[in-house]
Amino acid sequence: MATTATSAAHSSSSNSMLAGLVCTGNIHLVIGTNPLAASRCTQALAAGAQPVLIAPQTAELHYGLQSKIDDGSVKWQQKAFEDDDLFTLGRAEVGNVVDAVFVTSGPREDLTAHISQLCRRNRIPVNVVDAPHLCTFALLSVHTDGPLQVGVTTNGRGCKLASRIRREIASSLPQGLGQACARLGDVRRRIQEDDCLALGDLDDSLDQGALFNKLVAEEDVRNRRMRWLSQACEYWPLKKLASVGDEDIDRLLATYPGLGNDTGRKDGGGGEADEPKVGKLILAGSGPGHPSLLTRSTLHAIHHADLILADKLVPAPVLDLVPRRTPVHIARKFPGNADRAQEELLEAALAGVRAGKTVLRLKQGDPFVYGRGGEEVDWFRGRGLGDRVRVLPGVTSALSAPLFAGVPVTQRDVADQVLICTGTGKKGKAPTPPEYVASRTVVFLMALHRIDGLVRELTTHMAPDPDAEPPCASTRAAEANEARPLWPPTTPCAVVERASCPD
Repeated sequence: MATTATSAAHSSSSNSMLAGLVCTGNIHLVIGTNPLAASRCTQALAAGAQPVLIAPQTAELHYGLQSKIDDGSVKWQQKAFEDDDLFTLGRAEVGNVVDAVFVTSGPREDLTAHISQLCRRNRIPVNVVDAPHLCTFALLSVHTDGPLQVGVTTNGRGCKLASRIRREIASSLPQGLGQACARLGDVRRRIQEDDCLALGDLDDSLDQGALFNKLVAEEDVRNRRMRWLSQACEYWPLKKLASVGDEDIDRLLATYPGLGNDTGRKDGGGGEADEPKVGKLILAGSGPGHPSLLTRSTLHAIHHADLILADKLVPAPVLDLVPRRTPVHIARKFPGNADRAQEELLEAALAGVRAGKTVLRLKQGDPFVYGRGGEEVDWFRGRGLGDRVRVLPGVTSALSAPLFAGVPVTQRDVADQVLICTGTGKKGKAPTPPEYVASRTVVFLMALHRIDGLVRELTTHMAPDPDAEPPCASTRAAEANEARPLWPPTTPCAVVERASCPD
């Protein structure tokens, strides 16, 4: 059951704490006989609780209440409310104290305020209709789809508005997302169960060296699967997640234990035919994130490609432009698997082109600005694709992000040059920091996750890594580093993230 914890002294400047309560077996007291009382009973039953209705025998019951009483799902105490009901109708394991109280009769009755005060004094959660000042919790307006629940609250500012917002959110979610949550949750559970079984079979004897090494390798594979699952949940478009089926789940569990290549699927192309068709590869940048910032050439390629291989950072609004008939593969890149994921995409693209398909390799930003685009072009041309490789430019975030943040990268009498750097080098190592030039704007890409280290490198002379270069080169690097002008700590800077995205 989704709730918000509120307070009688709730201030206009504070919000509630949202919580999902496990109510299985709880006793919920419902006071009132109107349609809202029937709704509260329905909500309690959906959460696994047992609703108990308090109302005199002569009360006129709503038909929804009457039907639930008739089928036995709601228990009816045919009497007026008494204070002892809070302490005698609950579960034995909690001293017969009820777990929650819903008052549906309205805030203007004296009994309503009395029940609220009694519940708050005894720390019993209480909800009173249309009276936030008498409540210690409130129910959210909830959309439920299987295990997926989306709740909205306006913190007592308008139930109708909360319902409207909830409907708008629910209508934007793809069909089948709840089933996808169940399937992906099943994958997570199965991976965890595999871990438990493997660890349970491990003998403590140090003589089992071969077995131990085998289990260590298998554990690394399971960690890779779990990391990939986390990355898929975070970066895949919701429509793609909603389309995940049982076959996709089985494929995931089957391919990752062997770290095999699954590019030979229906949309990855098969082997070469006796007379291969002439395919082509398009390497394109999707720009800084917003679909309206795509080039017309890239949009045309998205609409007409036979196969699309996308980086995980390509945002969902761009992938939503892909026709439903076009298969899309998203890079399974996560820490420790980036190189392998890159190989999978390259091999899938090569297989697709050799099968006569138009393959779109879709990247974020501009493919030749820290996008490994040059490496990919060399890789494909080195395997015989030649002029069948076409590169389309994209708007790089190195220039668009400052613009969205209102920072001109060049301006007369302020900055007459621009330097674009990476904040993360190969294999995650720190790159050589640039020297400080007062008239130069420096843009760092892929640096947010290590911004503390970057600031230290710019403002201090760091000791060189002795393992990074030969001794003579390391000595020269150290000398150059000592001579490098340091950045003043007062240098103006801006951190820009997802500037062109709706969120």
